[in-house]
Amino acid sequence: MRVLVTGGAGFIGSNLVDRLLGDGHEVTVVDDLSTGRLGNLHQARQNPGLPVSFQRLDITSEALEVAVEKAKPQVVMHLAAQIDVRRSVEDPVHDAMVNVVGTVRLLEACRTAGVEKLIFATSGGCIYGEPGAEDLPVAESYDGHPESPYGASKRGVEEYLHTYGALYGLRWTALALANVYGPRQDPAGEAGVVSILAGRMLDDLPVTIFGDGEQTRDFVFVDDVVQAFVLAMERGHGLRCNIGTGEQTSVNGLYRMLADITGYRRPPEYAPERPGEIRHAALDAHLAAAELGWRPERTLRAGLEQTVTWLTG
Repeated sequence: MRVLVTGGAGFIGSNLVDRLLGDGHEVTVVDDLSTGRLGNLHQARQNPGLPVSFQRLDITSEALEVAVEKAKPQVVMHLAAQIDVRRSVEDPVHDAMVNVVGTVRLLEACRTAGVEKLIFATSGGCIYGEPGAEDLPVAESYDGHPESPYGASKRGVEEYLHTYGALYGLRWTALALANVYGPRQDPAGEAGVVSILAGRMLDDLPVTIFGDGEQTRDFVFVDDVVQAFVLAMERGHGLRCNIGTGEQTSVNGLYRMLADITGYRRPPEYAPERPGEIRHAALDAHLAAAELGWRPERTLRAGLEQTVTWLTG
């Protein structure tokens, strides 16, 4: 199939591009390289036999419609986004411009180009707000509200997906991702506690934990997430599906596991917690199992070991 991937030079997107090409699809990557890196696509672009092309542009740009029309994709996988919760709190207008206006522009481009399906990456850690302990792991039916502009923008886009499905017959699936980690996540970036901690440990630098470290997250390996996108090409129409393990791991627990893997011996330093971030998160993925045939396969320990191997390579 012809597939267009927005944010395809990013961490998750580039892993997805490699998988799609390996499966025999023709891929067009759209990325403004604000956080993505061309180096993530180096292997794919170096192979002249692989049907991959790259367009550098912002999804809020009018040029997006031209790029989509030129690629004529059957499926669009939409991962381009402003993903920093803290930045969304500091500049909610920018967050909405990228995540809401940019996505609506993409939906319009899909409508005019006759795209059959759009798969949208949303945030399982933000769209549900702060669930009570009794609601964890949280299911798609949970009626909580986002507590950050980032979560609000992602939740709002889902209403546009429903609208474009009703008005124009555009099929869609929203994948609510837990905390994704793995190879190509930038340890110098603003998101991704696994890569940040592991990167500093490998360099024998001080490690800072914000808050008391007992906040929990649901960590899911990038290859498992990529598998969910691939399955959603043909399944899960009109649904939001959680993509996570259902297990809670504290940041302190993550620190201890990574320290054991890397041989790090320094104690962590603690700093005040950051605004806009929730205390506990975990996703119930039973709907993804039933509708997509998806289940996480990589254990956290195995995924962390593979991530550290990549960082040291």
